[in-house]
Amino acid sequence: MANKNSKALKQAAAESALRFVPPGSVIGVGSGSTIEFFIAALAHRRELISGAVATSKASAELLTSAGIPICDPNFIEQLPVCVDGADEVNLELEMIKGGGGALTREKIVAAMSRIFVCVADESKLVARLGRFPLAIEVIPMAAGYVGHELARHGGRPLLREGFLTDNGNVILDVHDLPISNPVDLEGEINQIAGVVTCGIFARRHADVLLLSRPSGVEEHRR
Repeated sequence: MANKNSKALKQAAAESALRFVPPGSVIGVGSGSTIEFFIAALAHRRELISGAVATSKASAELLTSAGIPICDPNFIEQLPVCVDGADEVNLELEMIKGGGGALTREKIVAAMSRIFVCVADESKLVARLGRFPLAIEVIPMAAGYVGHELARHGGRPLLREGFLTDNGNVILDVHDLPISNPVDLEGEINQIAGVVTCGIFARRHADVLLLSRPSGVEEHRR
C-alpha cells in the first residue's frame, strides 16, 4: 500500500507540472521515477510541446516512444522551462540529485532553463541536505584522488560498482558528508581536479517546487 501511495504522489506532482509548459515550446525533461510520470502525461498531450531536451538516454527513449522529438541542446540558446525530480530538496529549493547518475546532464539542462520546476513527493523534503548520499561524477582516472579529497571534507566516498554515466564516467557516492552550506560546498567539490560535477543543486536551485502530499500538491517558490 505504501508503494502504491508513493506512486500516486509522484504522479500527482508530475502531472501538476504540465501547467508550467508553454504551448508549442521545446522544454527540458529530467530523469527518474517521478519524471516517468511526467513523460506519460506529456504522451497524452503531445500537441503541448514541439520537442524536448532530455537529461538521460533513458528519458530520451521514453520521450521518443511517446512521439516527442528529441532536440540537440547545442542548437538551443535557452529553454523556457525544465521539469525534473530530486533525491532531496529543502525549502530553500536546494537539492541533491544524481541517484540515477544523470546529474551532469541534469545540471546542464537546468542551467539552460529560464524556469526550473522540481517535482517531488513529500518523502524528498528535508530540513537539511545530506541524508541521501551525494553523487559525484568523476573522470575514471581521477576516482582515487577525488575519493581522498572528499574524505578530507568529512565524507565516506564509495565507488558505484558496475556503473558508468551516459558520459562514460564513474560515480562516487559520498555518505555522511556534512552539508551546512550547500552553495559553498557545491563550488568546492566542483573545483577538485577530475570532478565533472557534484549532485548538489544549490547555485542553480529550483525556481518552483511542486511537493505532493496526500492532501494535495503544494507549490513552493524561493
